[in-house]
Amino acid sequence: MHVFVTGATGYIGSAVVRELISAGHTVTGLCRFEEKAAGLNAAGAEAVYGTLDDLDTLRGAAEAADGVIHLAFTNDFSDFDGALALDMGAVQAIGAALEDSGKPFITTAHANGTAVDQAVLAMAERGIRAAIVSLSPSVHGEGDRGFVPMMINIARAKGFAAYIGDGSNRWPAVHRQDAAVLYRLALESAPAGSRLLGAGDQGIPLREIAGVIGRHLNVPAVSITTEEAADHFGFLGAIAALDLASLYNTEQASTVTRDLLGWKPVQPGLLADLEQGHYFA
Repeated sequence: MHVFVTGATGYIGSAVVRELISAGHTVTGLCRFEEKAAGLNAAGAEAVYGTLDDLDTLRGAAEAADGVIHLAFTNDFSDFDGALALDMGAVQAIGAALEDSGKPFITTAHANGTAVDQAVLAMAERGIRAAIVSLSPSVHGEGDRGFVPMMINIARAKGFAAYIGDGSNRWPAVHRQDAAVLYRLALESAPAGSRLLGAGDQGIPLREIAGVIGRHLNVPAVSITTEEAADHFGFLGAIAALDLASLYNTEQASTVTRDLLGWKPVQPGLLADLEQGHYFA
């Protein structure tokens, strides 16, 4: 299958490209800069230059492909509505190119569900095998720049690794290589209209994550109150207080995904990945 991948040079996208190629697919990846194209070419993929607002480029690449995995997103939290509007335009352009083709269109769910997610799922009624992958809050592995590195940097700066209350609230997590396999399987066989969950660890108590961070930084792991969380963690405080395993319904949703696609995470879990030390180098 020839696959068009947006976000192909990103943290998750680059792993997806390698996974697709290793499974025998060919890949065209959306790329903004020539220096990024070198990595795509080295992986065996072809680069097509453009951005999410280059709608003609998106339509052309989607029409030429047997399927699309859409991973690009402008992570501008200062203008999240603007980022969603840009994404909606890209999704609609790709959808128009795939309409009545029966081709797969796999995207990543946005937090709390959005009109973009609904638009993708509605494409199942337009002859597109559209499906959405919800990723765990932590997609871990070398090169991670998400929530866990933020927690590590905060702990390093403040001299202790914090958790909230008794720290029993749970975070789902998935290794990025396992996530890449999930995207490939979704591309190959997910039924139209599927909602899939990428969770290797279905729920790790935040207290345990803080404990590993503290041990590697040689600082204590300390409980703080919900009121103190915003000051300590910044915007991450509201997220760090949640039991995300319950919010994502990880046990049930993960079982459905594994049964539907035969997905079996095999990479180290988050705690084991932290213990390897690369997060603290």
